[in-house]
Amino acid sequence: MGSWKNVSTIIPDRLYLGNLIAARSTRSLTEHRITHILSVCPDPIPAELPESGIRHKRIAIDDIDYVDLLIHLPSAVDFIQTSLQEGGVVLVHCDQGVSRSAAVIAAYLMFTQRISSVKALEAVRKAREQAWVNAGFQEQLVLYELCKYGPSPSEGIYVKWRTTLDSRLATTGLT
Repeated sequence: MGSWKNVSTIIPDRLYLGNLIAARSTRSLTEHRITHILSVCPDPIPAELPESGIRHKRIAIDDIDYVDLLIHLPSAVDFIQTSLQEGGVVLVHCDQGVSRSAAVIAAYLMFTQRISSVKALEAVRKAREQAWVNAGFQEQLVLYELCKYGPSPSEGIYVKWRTTLDSRLATTGLT
């Protein structure tokens, strides 16, 4: 088992996967020349401040199986893709850089390379061995592919999954 890294390289000098420490470390951001940050967690980071000069997007979700990450994947993937097309260097992070951010990076790889969720998750694990996407998010990545990367409140596969999820949560009292 290698060392627990704060930042892992997905695309050299372009796309990184990391944790909250990396996102809060001026040194780490400077070293990797980060221009854009996608936070997949509610935790605040200094880069959110306009004076940081870093473009920032947040998806404020917790790392829980039944949280709806799926609905956020198109905008997350779009943020990464647009940032890279503009010549930016992107850090995608969550608290540990293990589940939420890894799932978003997997979605990006699925969308851009048209690969399966299994292949995308393998690629993420290869880059960051501690990455371990929770079972709920793994299922959502499969659905992301099934709904042709376009989950929305009017898309059939998404609606069916969401309805099932909501009724399951209602019966378990988790809503």
